[in-house]
Order: sequence, then C-alpha cells, then structure tokens
Amino acid sequence: MRDEAPPRAPDGYDPDAFPRVAVTVDVVVLTLQQRRLHVLLVERAAEPWQGIWALPGGFVRPDETLEEAAARELREETGVDASAHLEQLRTYGDPGRDPRMRVVTVCYLAVLPEIGAVTAGTDAARAELVAVDALLGPKPARRLA
Repeated sequence: MRDEAPPRAPDGYDPDAFPRVAVTVDVVVLTLQQRRLHVLLVERAAEPWQGIWALPGGFVRPDETLEEAAARELREETGVDASAHLEQLRTYGDPGRDPRMRVVTVCYLAVLPEIGAVTAGTDAARAELVAVDALLGPKPARRLA
C-alpha cells in the first residue's frame, strides 16, 4: 500500500462561510450507595450558571477526541477516572441552550460500582454524589443547570 496524501479542503473553500459551533462533553456518572442510585454532580464556580449544580463536563480541545475530552473533564472537575467505562449516550444541540454561543454537547454515561474520593477542581466549586430520587419530582433538592 502506498502512502496517500491526507484529504484536503477543496480550492476556494471558506470555513468562515458557516457559523462557528463549539463542542462540549458532559458525563453522567451513576453508582449505587446505600441501595440508592446516585449521580455525580458539580457546583459550577463560574458563569454561566454559577452556583448551580450540573453534570461534569466542558469544552473539547482541538487536539483531543470526544471520549478523551469526557475523561479529562471528569477527572479535572471531580477527580474520578471513568475513562474505561465511558459510553456515548446522546447529543444535544438546541440553538439557545447555552447563552455563550451555539454549543453542541455530546453526553457520556459511566455506571461504576464504586466512585472513591470525589474532589472538586478547575471550574467546579464542589463535587458530590447526589441521590437521583432527590432530584426528581415537583420539588427537587437541587436546581440543575
């Protein structure tokens, strides 16, 4: 097999002819504690949604895959390593879902038998395991971003 040149954009192609779109990843980490299903959440330390609880996640860097970004963001924001257990769950892309710009988010799922220590980092003020049933219903225990 001979070496082939990588594909290139056609002559005259203008990437600025299309609107810029950012890509982020979010990670849903589920585990059982005391026979109750828990999810790992972070309290956002910065806007948008400063002080509001959310799934761990953030922007994908230009040099990483989506899965690498999900594993990195989870480690940075919570100290949890679920890289061996990440499964792509769903993609969200409603135009108005993020006030900063058009953002497409790829959501990952990890179901872990044990989480270990949880430590907030980077743009997370706090990180905690929260019972899923406490987040459901008409009066959830926490407001989510």
